Amino acid sequence: MNRKENNDDKERLLNQDVDTEIEIDTYDDGEDGIGLKIQQAINIPTPQPSQPSPSTSQQKQESSFSTIASVIAFYFVISITLVFLNKTLMSDFNFEYPLFITWYQQIISFISIYIMTNISSKVPALSFFPAFEFKRETAIKVLPVTIVLTGMIIFNNLCLEYVEVSFYQIARSLTICFSIIFTYLILKTKTSYRATLACLVVFLGFILGSVGEVNFSWKGIVFGLLSSCFVALYSIYVKKVLPACDGNEWRLSIYNTAISIVLMFPLLIISGEASTIMGEKLLHSFTFWVYMTIAGICGYLISISVFMQIKHTSPLTNNISGTVKACVQTILAVMIWGNKITFQNGLGIAIVIGGSFWYSFIRYQEMRK
Repeated sequence: MNRKENNDDKERLLNQDVDTEIEIDTYDDGEDGIGLKIQQAINIPTPQPSQPSPSTSQQKQESSFSTIASVIAFYFVISITLVFLNKTLMSDFNFEYPLFITWYQQIISFISIYIMTNISSKVPALSFFPAFEFKRETAIKVLPVTIVLTGMIIFNNLCLEYVEVSFYQIARSLTICFSIIFTYLILKTKTSYRATLACLVVFLGFILGSVGEVNFSWKGIVFGLLSSCFVALYSIYVKKVLPACDGNEWRLSIYNTAISIVLMFPLLIISGEASTIMGEKLLHSFTFWVYMTIAGICGYLISISVFMQIKHTSPLTNNISGTVKACVQTILAVMIWGNKITFQNGLGIAIVIGGSFWYSFIRYQEMRK
């Protein structure tokens, strides 16, 4: 009788241990962005279960922080370099063909991708690049995000053509506002009252900065708004489309770049750039093509940096880091080009950055609850 009771007790304890080790973690999947991911872990208890040491957990946290910091720093350097190169081409070289610049940069990006995918199997450091592929079914699924990406790049350069680099941040500061709108319309997710109030602060900074701009341009403002709109859309849609490319952002870049080259060619003809550019003497300048090619390489790297930033952080962090980067970019623009900033313009920039940080802090608090 006692032996039977002992067996029953052992069985009851074993079932209790197994139940306590079943962990179901439901969370928003930051990598694929396709809804809720359910992770189940069933661990059979052992007499002496091994627990991770504090040093191991600390090492993982430091590794994660190091990865995020490196990704954001990489985005900062490449993005600022690209903006300055494009502004140099359109201002210093007086090459006012933003669509052609964008189209050429996409061609250079495609060549870079093709080279990387072909040597990745021979270079261990580039093993993360997938084999080159282009499937019609996948291209159709990727097409919406490619259209958004193409619009984002085009309107970025059009905005940069009509505004000073110092005002470029103000013109494109409403990305957060558009992110809130599209998050509600597309993802059916409401934003809290405090976060919406922070967004209104950013909008106030946009108004003040625009009114105080010395070389104000309505075209620059409109193109800046459209650019902000497409940047916000891209941050949302890139995660929706990644599953069509097996969750591989590098494979998605192959389709994005190839399709955008085709989409932009008719725009060159419709805009008239294709017919007028042939008379440009700069086309015979070696220095000009060096700048164009370097800008094209940076254009390819900026796509990678945005992919990495969204994958390792979130669309919100991508937008916030873009705003902070623009602050550094504004300071450098004043130092390099001597762009004049009025008190009202400077106040608008400060309010935009302050509102962006406030918005980021609010969302961080909401995520911890």
